[in-house]
Amino acid sequence: MRSIRKKDTRPELTVRRLLHAMGTRFRLHRADLPGTPDIVLPRHGMAIQVHGCFWHQHPGCPLAKRPRSRPEYWHPKLARNVERDMQSRKALCKAGWRVLVIWECQTSHLERLERRLTRALARSR
Repeated sequence: MRSIRKKDTRPELTVRRLLHAMGTRFRLHRADLPGTPDIVLPRHGMAIQVHGCFWHQHPGCPLAKRPRSRPEYWHPKLARNVERDMQSRKALCKAGWRVLVIWECQTSHLERLERRLTRALARSR
């Protein structure tokens, strides 16, 4: 568990590279915002959360399988992650931020991800 990264994960780096290539300025891991969003675009009033499909239990994703060993440990742990995500998303929205959640499995299709980011940025202007 110690080797699981909280910051600078591969999906997060993919999104950051893409945003940078699009010429978008952003801030990372702002601790003064609820849930410490992975990427914050202050000019657009948007917070981006890049979630791992397993750790944040992406609904319907094959990467989000629940472990069969030690379910008494894993099921409550993963459920707490989902609940915490929902609470931080609500708190960010209440504070006036738009929240965009990008899942790990969505970062493998760069063209689709770029279109999604472009649409999200266009809506905020």
